[in-house]
Amino acid sequence: MADAPRTVDLARAFAESGVGEVLAQLDRELVGLRPVKARIREIAALLLVDKLRREHGLTAQPPTLHMSFTGNPGTGKTTVALRMANILHRLGYIRSGHLVSVTRDDLVGQYIGHTAPKTKEVLKKAMGGVLFIDEAYYLYRPENERDYGMEAIEILLQVMENKRDDLVVILAGYADRMDRFFTSNPGFRSRIAHHIDFPDYQAAELAQIGEQMLTAQGYRFSPDAKAAFLRYIDARMQQPHFANARSIRNALDRARLRQAVRLFETRDRPLCVDDLMTIEAEEILASRVLDDPAAKEPA
Repeated sequence: MADAPRTVDLARAFAESGVGEVLAQLDRELVGLRPVKARIREIAALLLVDKLRREHGLTAQPPTLHMSFTGNPGTGKTTVALRMANILHRLGYIRSGHLVSVTRDDLVGQYIGHTAPKTKEVLKKAMGGVLFIDEAYYLYRPENERDYGMEAIEILLQVMENKRDDLVVILAGYADRMDRFFTSNPGFRSRIAHHIDFPDYQAAELAQIGEQMLTAQGYRFSPDAKAAFLRYIDARMQQPHFANARSIRNALDRARLRQAVRLFETRDRPLCVDDLMTIEAEEILASRVLDDPAAKEPA
């Protein structure tokens, strides 16, 4: 009599991993970004199946996990990197779920002999987790023959290959600049398994993000302020250096400042809790963006 085929309970493995909780958290945290969320789910599915295959002796070596996140500022790349670190940890691909976020200044020194110790110290902190390198293309500056970025790149490439079972590297930045960076540094491209593009937010999505940010801080828009903020978003998106959710956060910080000044200037009258919570239209309409569309607003 033939042996009964071995069975695998994928649903149970998924539930026990806790990855579903992380994906749900990502849905709650980030508005829109459907293509990004779909890719993260696909990667999570790949990793879960690979984990089960290894447990049943079907896979000898884990898949390459290094990634590239491309897109404009404020599109959620750091948040997704944090959640990816959590997924990798829950599935046993890294020892801990910590993420170390750095830029060129954290890796590259200003004089001979300075870069290698800086880069190795960062790698030491990131080992067992995820290293997130924002604006990674600044590591490579071919126009400067005395630049030490290439030294950091060589160390990173070596570690990405030799320690890939104990460190995941995510490179992030503008899509066009990352393309040039990969063309100039084919060693990076060959080590990157997953390329994820983060689209810009639409105006309606940015309005929803703004309301979520206010709610998290105990504020809300009055009906007129909500309409004014939609006008602000449309105008701000036409300006240079627009940074998606980051620009929205900065605009709300300025609105809260104006609200505080307004309340302080009318401090002789009694206030209610609603007064402390409500952003009025005047706080939005006072922006230079609406007063003069040509005026530059900080990102």
